[in-house]
Amino acid sequence: MAFLLRRCSKLSLRNAFMKTHSGSAARLRILPSTSCMFDEAVEIKLSGLTPQQHVQLQSNLRDDKGVVFKATATYQADEKGEVDVSRHPSLGGTYTGVEPMGLFWSMRPDVPHSKVVKRDASSPVHYHIEASSGGEVLAKETNERHFTCTGVRRAPVSEGRIRGTLFTPPGEGPFPAIVDLYTLGGILCEPRAALLASKGFVVLALALYGYQDMPKKVNKIELEYFEEAVIFLQNLPEVKKTGIGIVSISKSGEIALAMASFLPNVKAIVCLNGGIANVVFPLHYKDIIFPPLTEHRERITVTKSGILDIRDVLEDPMAKENRASLIPIEQASCNFLFVVSEDDRNWNSAYYAEQACNILKEHGKTNCEVVSYPNAGHLLEVPYMPHYPSGVHAAVGQVVAFGGETKGHADAQVDTWRRVQEFFRKHLVS
Repeated sequence: MAFLLRRCSKLSLRNAFMKTHSGSAARLRILPSTSCMFDEAVEIKLSGLTPQQHVQLQSNLRDDKGVVFKATATYQADEKGEVDVSRHPSLGGTYTGVEPMGLFWSMRPDVPHSKVVKRDASSPVHYHIEASSGGEVLAKETNERHFTCTGVRRAPVSEGRIRGTLFTPPGEGPFPAIVDLYTLGGILCEPRAALLASKGFVVLALALYGYQDMPKKVNKIELEYFEEAVIFLQNLPEVKKTGIGIVSISKSGEIALAMASFLPNVKAIVCLNGGIANVVFPLHYKDIIFPPLTEHRERITVTKSGILDIRDVLEDPMAKENRASLIPIEQASCNFLFVVSEDDRNWNSAYYAEQACNILKEHGKTNCEVVSYPNAGHLLEVPYMPHYPSGVHAAVGQVVAFGGETKGHADAQVDTWRRVQEFFRKHLVS
């Protein structure tokens, strides 16, 4: 594993020195290289300026849907005519203060309520960074950020009912394996799976519905589909036979808990702002049916900016009348990591995680860990991914608040990523 991590950090790098603007002595550098892994921090340095000169830095990217995301910051050069984003404070823009990666995580979309879409994680994302002063462009450079390191293989999966993308680390293995589940809407999301593969895990990014030839809409979820995915992974020759991990977020959280409760060979669960009871669709497994929790849309409120707040729409899953919807996690023998955001406006994920651990403790189990972030919102993505504070909710059909303060959310994403890797290494590798 250690060898693989060293290998993945040594991507083919191009010249780190920037192209200067014609006639300008300014030089912009991205260090240690202009090419790096997506979860790696970089240093941005500008030199050749006049001492105390004010300069504007702007970053932008265009995602796979054509949405442009931008961040801006104003800096003042030091007595040497230099700006070091890792040491000098932004005086204004989409962030302020000393924030080495502020030009990445503080990006905002030109189409409101959009999140960065990356359909094929085998290709990099290009962040274009520009320095200007007084309306004149001084220097430009591009940071090429990769989700897959050299040697990671990406393969579409169409096996029986299973649809998704398989990411396999370089080498023969065997490797620990993870099923990556995304959120409501059924979309396939590859970046997290690709990055985990670059850390030494075989990862299946699994579609829920609405992908390729899968039904566009569903009226129930069948756990047997996810059971097929676990069996598929376990049967791969490059996968260790010691158990599967599952990483989930939002709606897929209760699916992951159901997998842990009913399926063998599930060894470790990461639940990012997930629930503990079934919602939206009935969940079926053999002759068992978990009805969705009742929704009370009359509880929806509207924020000052006119966005819907749905946090308190669902009934309490711990109420006696709702026990039929509650996932029986006391049956699970695997380890759990619940990551929760205290400003989650999608639902009360902190309460759900607390109740999950209480249930396990009541049954004599200590296999539960909770990590909480006070200023983070609902959708915790990989490090430095722009904050997604609001968007169209698949179940509501309208724009809703997801919560979070941009800086606090960014910090939570970095820390969560570290914890997720440590958790899977501890329970799948050791």
